[in-house]
Amino acid sequence: MSEPLKERRLGLLQATAINMTDMVGIGPFITLPMVIGIMNGPYFLYAWLAGAILSIIDALVWSELGAAYPLAGGSYNFLKEAFPSRKVGKVMSFLFVWQTLIQAPLVIASAAIGFASYFSYLTPLTPWESKMVSGAVVIVIVVLLFRKIEDIGKISVLLWIVVIGTILWIIGQGMTHGNFLLPLQTINNGITLNHGFAAAIGFASVKTVYSYLGYYNVCHLGGDIIDPSRNIPRSMLMSIAGIFVLYMLMNISIVSVIPWHEAMQSEYVISLFMHRLGGPLAGKIITALILLVAFASVFSATLGYSRIPYAAAVDGAFFKVFARVHPRGNFPYVSILFLGTVAFIFSLLFRLSDVISAILAMRILVQFIGQAVGLLLLANNKRKHFPYKMPFFPVPVYIAIVMWLCILISTGIKMVAAGVGIITLGLLVYFIKDKMQRR
Repeated sequence: MSEPLKERRLGLLQATAINMTDMVGIGPFITLPMVIGIMNGPYFLYAWLAGAILSIIDALVWSELGAAYPLAGGSYNFLKEAFPSRKVGKVMSFLFVWQTLIQAPLVIASAAIGFASYFSYLTPLTPWESKMVSGAVVIVIVVLLFRKIEDIGKISVLLWIVVIGTILWIIGQGMTHGNFLLPLQTINNGITLNHGFAAAIGFASVKTVYSYLGYYNVCHLGGDIIDPSRNIPRSMLMSIAGIFVLYMLMNISIVSVIPWHEAMQSEYVISLFMHRLGGPLAGKIITALILLVAFASVFSATLGYSRIPYAAAVDGAFFKVFARVHPRGNFPYVSILFLGTVAFIFSLLFRLSDVISAILAMRILVQFIGQAVGLLLLANNKRKHFPYKMPFFPVPVYIAIVMWLCILISTGIKMVAAGVGIITLGLLVYFIKDKMQRR
């Protein structure tokens, strides 16, 4: 079967819950010490601000395109429609789906690997046991996604409550037991505005932007969103604003109890924080909650990404097998199974730090920069009918492109080369497929 997904059943609350759940995940808990280590000073908070600024600017691009093309698949539709040349649009949209088959499992695997890392705080794991745990997480997620979308919306709201509750507990503990104002009072100590500081912000932003990724997840579910022209932009901007405040308060809470130079050395900094304030039991409880948050993130990410190959296949622009939907649940089960299988393999093969950099390097050129350029190229008579228009167009689009290029460079030459290699291979597959179809 390959008929399209049907009724729109996710409202603003559910869309925002899915976004925020995907954004938090394991990201801020594992990248917090990485960011401090890269910045090597109390001014590490500026890296989290930089990540939020980039996310908001880029969300304006997503908001225009998401409100105009509220269909399952998100960027696939944006890239196809935005470029004035139909052939270029077809190539770009195919490349996006192609690299999604690689980078989406990387996102899922990163959360699963982070889950296994924190799990070892509760029970020491050998390297092989850790890989088994991360693989098991992916399998359970795939099983949970084999159900109707309205049931998934309810699960997402429940997981969102757990996510927000966990972060608020951490913040509350820092406010009541730590020197909460100290990190803000000393934020500029030792700072020097030079090339070295700018480079550190760039490298640290690779980690913070990773922790913000997911603000656009609602666009991948565009075909399921009620009143998409209003709810898609609102859910993204609400998600980023809410998560930015929570991230900043959480970071301040941690370093108000654990000095920054000590926090950057800890693999389980949140568990250590709660252990120090409430004892071993509190450390284990917060670790269990973080594991649930990580699990929720994998759930939300897999849900959104599964719609991308499906949408392209239904449109006839990708391999037909991905267009199949479950006969009873009406969800794209082939897409879910494929992404889950690849994510399972990645979770067994790669290290977390490599996965984070690879995620960004692989998607920046085609997805983030590609659709920003596409929006600039849209004919004025086409864009004037968009239900949502960003303020000060096109300035935010140019800023987003420059910032994404800086992030791409910061991932390192090996990751950039790998990303270009995947794109090149995708181009080869596209032209072979196109030639075979013409014959």
